[in-house]
Amino acid sequence: MPLLGELSALLTACCWSGSALAFSAATARVGPIRLNVTRLILASVLLFVTVVIAGIEVRLSSSQLQNLAISGVIGLVLGDSFLFKSYEYIGARLTMLIASIAPAISALLAYILLGEVLSWLGGLGMAVTLFGVSIVVLERRESFSLSKRHFGIGILCAVLASVGQGVGLVIAKMAFLEGTINGFVASLVRIASAVVVILPLAKLAGRYDNTFQVYLKDRRALGLTLLGAVLGPYLGITLSLVAISHTKVGIAATLMATVPIMMLPLVKYVQKEILSWKAIVGAFVAVGGVAILFLR
Repeated sequence: MPLLGELSALLTACCWSGSALAFSAATARVGPIRLNVTRLILASVLLFVTVVIAGIEVRLSSSQLQNLAISGVIGLVLGDSFLFKSYEYIGARLTMLIASIAPAISALLAYILLGEVLSWLGGLGMAVTLFGVSIVVLERRESFSLSKRHFGIGILCAVLASVGQGVGLVIAKMAFLEGTINGFVASLVRIASAVVVILPLAKLAGRYDNTFQVYLKDRRALGLTLLGAVLGPYLGITLSLVAISHTKVGIAATLMATVPIMMLPLVKYVQKEILSWKAIVGAFVAVGGVAILFLR
């Protein structure tokens, strides 16, 4: 199917925009670490059930299994942990702005490790898209006061989160280059590997105790976590793997970085926020960049 990778990347951004709102509300009720671990466990269960019921054949070589597992640990354990910490220290606006470097990191690593070369038109499309995203992100204001030390740690965490995302995508692409892999199977391996690492760490740190009781008492938090898990790790990550398997990593990462654009209708109609002219202009610029990527 033509442009399957690009379309999957845009659908990934749509799913992640919905999961962002659900996780944002759930975090305030159960905390980021409990939420992060639970969403991965729920997604693993959903993916396993999907693979079994659909009768999807699991054919993976040892190197494919290894690459997907490493990708999951780097992207979902390390990358997402730094991402949540960055949200805590410098807020979503600055974090998303710094995260705009992730596609550039992905493209550079893909060039070094995979030999993927972007055309000048592809590079232009990436730049225009990320410029539009930056306009939208910078338009949203957040008020918080931090010491220089904590501000620096937040910036560092955001950069490390971007590196984790870029490295995770490139290593996952290595598995797909070796042979065809079903997207649900690849997601199951990545997420299950992340759970194997992050769950014991959270338990040892005492940050994942009495989770069943917590969710039993707060059914709304459970619903939000389940919704976010379906949209984010279950559908979103699966689509992201389909995207990188059918287009260049840098292009896929750029299209997936349009989450702030995809969130604009949601914050307007769900959260009843008023959109400024800067947000609208940024959205049009980003859409122009996306068009370039599709027509390149």
